[in-house]
Amino acid sequence: MAKNKNATRRVNVGSRTLLTRGLSPNFWNDLNHRAMTAPWPLFFLAAAVIFFGFNLIFAGLYALGDRPIANTPDGGLIWLIYFSIETLATVGYGDMHPQSHWGHAVATVEIFTGLSFLAVYTGLIFARFSRPTARFLFAKNAVISPEKGKSMLMIRLANERQNTISGATARLWLLRTENDSFGKEARRFIELKLVRTENPVFALSWTLYHAIDQESPLHDLTHESFSDVDGSIILTVTGVDDSSGMNLHARHTYSASQIKWQHRFADILERTADGQVLIDYSKLHDVQPAKSN
Repeated sequence: MAKNKNATRRVNVGSRTLLTRGLSPNFWNDLNHRAMTAPWPLFFLAAAVIFFGFNLIFAGLYALGDRPIANTPDGGLIWLIYFSIETLATVGYGDMHPQSHWGHAVATVEIFTGLSFLAVYTGLIFARFSRPTARFLFAKNAVISPEKGKSMLMIRLANERQNTISGATARLWLLRTENDSFGKEARRFIELKLVRTENPVFALSWTLYHAIDQESPLHDLTHESFSDVDGSIILTVTGVDDSSGMNLHARHTYSASQIKWQHRFADILERTADGQVLIDYSKLHDVQPAKSN
């Protein structure tokens, strides 16, 4: 049943929570999306509820006949439920079987229902497991600090799988509130130019740089003015997983409170006693006050 179009819904966009009105989402019209996005525990719970619901319905249909199933002690409902489970799952142990036209008719419908349910459920399981997921670890904060004589916005991320992501590409966006030509408030996306947008072999860590120069939308902004326009930074990363050959997509949003001004990232590269390079991912999120160049 469709919901009231005037109902207010909460929608999470990155770290922001917005309210929407005017749409009437229908649970039954988008079952595939709900099945693909539901948490695994809820997905299995819903499947179990549907499975047992079908069995209760068919057990009730069997009970409408006159002893339709052989070898059911006293014709009790529990035995009809057991037989329904065996039939719906296409197991068929053989000790209980239809013995009337009504029993065979209901069993025929149930077998068809069971095959259809199994096909849909198997397809959803396969789709959920085969869906590519990026295991990118984004630093909790972005930083802005002087770097080589320029003010730089820096974002650090790592590939948790430590396998090869070929042709990794990053794009950075500023989302801010502005007044349009009519004086109405609007949210606007502005792309931030990165010093380097591609990483041919993203296997370990990657630090992205945006130069805050005269052409940068961040020029002349401070932490206070960035908060005043309800600004946020959105990073998207794509690439091809060499292990599976699948395209990966990941997105991360930094709100105004997650951007540290006049800070820099702590160094995660070290040298061991025998001269080998060590990357300490436990420091990926660490930041420290920046020193003026």
